[in-house]
Amino acid sequence: MDIGVHTPPLADESLEDALAYLSDIGVDAIEPGVGGYPGDDHLVRREYLDDEDARAELRDLLETHEMRISALATHNNPLHPDDERAEAADTELREAIQLADQLDVRTVTCFSGLPAGGPNDEVPNWITAPWPSEHADAHEYQWEQAIEYWSDLAAHADEHGVDLAIEMHPNMLVYEPHGMARLRTETNERVGANFDPSHLYWQGISITDAIRYLGERDAIHHFHAKDTRVYEEQAREKGVLDTTAYDDEPNRSWLFRSVGYGHDESHWKDLVSTLRMVGYDGALSIEHEDSLTSSREGLEKAVDLLERAIFRDQPGEAYWAE
Repeated sequence: MDIGVHTPPLADESLEDALAYLSDIGVDAIEPGVGGYPGDDHLVRREYLDDEDARAELRDLLETHEMRISALATHNNPLHPDDERAEAADTELREAIQLADQLDVRTVTCFSGLPAGGPNDEVPNWITAPWPSEHADAHEYQWEQAIEYWSDLAAHADEHGVDLAIEMHPNMLVYEPHGMARLRTETNERVGANFDPSHLYWQGISITDAIRYLGERDAIHHFHAKDTRVYEEQAREKGVLDTTAYDDEPNRSWLFRSVGYGHDESHWKDLVSTLRMVGYDGALSIEHEDSLTSSREGLEKAVDLLERAIFRDQPGEAYWAE
């Protein structure tokens, strides 16, 4: 395993400066945005696509700082009912897959997307209950749209030898492990999870159980190291489906936190151990979205904790079991 960073928190720095800083604090891998919500501040997709000279310069820069790319990130909604927005997101995804192949990066991180609730609707519709029955009908319609789209995209990814790592995220069709497993079953094995525990914590999902569930299906392609703290005082009053602004911290039921500030070190060591049990041995890519700390301080504290939690060596023989 190694420690990575999803780089948007350092968007105001050049890639070279960001790599120098991250290398200095003990980071081994980056997950740069190449479109969608993460933006492309550190890796403008079309500047590298089909340009071997540009890619060679990028490889040299990464080698100088002893850094690798764990994944290319383009989080967006390719199932959006607005055709222009859906087409733009689809183009980002397909070009990200092509660029990943050209860079010998084997993973693209993304969202499942979210369709409207019916063919005549104009906005995406996140269905969270099967009643009244039109919601169940809308949910089935959404799955039909998703399976058709993702089957085609998964075939494209397979042609390029690239895995699609979907972040289970609220306000997307796939937001929990069973939906993730369903989409994988309905498409191909290129489709799996960018396992981000932060969105599962507030839903009340056991992280280690979810890792085992998806790990048994070989469905974890990438991992985001990101924590969440549920504030019970607020949650007892209004639950966790909280639309309070993220920067109104005192009044939210939960907040994204730096690793170790939502759950303690022993939890993260258990989480890392469970990842090893199911065969995941890639990057733990830190995604900093903690509004109570600066980007650099949040990243540095997360790196410090994860360095004590991860396993860098392969396990030895269990001689005591012979």
